[in-house]
Amino acid sequence: MLVHARPKARYPVQMPMTSLIDIVFMLLIYFLLTTNFMVDEGIKIKLPQARAAAPQTEETITIFVDSRGRAFLGEEAISLDRLFDRIKEKIGDKEDELVVVRADRAVILNKAVKVMDIAKAAGAGRLCLATEKEL
Repeated sequence: MLVHARPKARYPVQMPMTSLIDIVFMLLIYFLLTTNFMVDEGIKIKLPQARAAAPQTEETITIFVDSRGRAFLGEEAISLDRLFDRIKEKIGDKEDELVVVRADRAVILNKAVKVMDIAKAAGAGRLCLATEKEL
């Protein structure tokens, strides 16, 4: 009697998914860490450009001046008469508080200077006019 060997069932070739998943997660982490998550405030202004612009990292009081010359503290429109009191209130007893004026590039220079003058009179130790880096 002849006995024939039965052919063994072959397993299909499988690609190792573990290393592929590792690479996908590494790419995801890389893109999450390198993406810029800066969120701009609500007032739409176009800042003047400067070649020597440096990023602002310090906590500050920010005053916006739009293209029509209106002043905003946060997202609240405020008259120049009330601006002094509000800045004085925000500064409190801090001597070296930084106030950043973000004025639209189309605004008349006199309006931005008035806002800076009011901030200085309210007790701002340092003033800064915000710009964006020229490409």
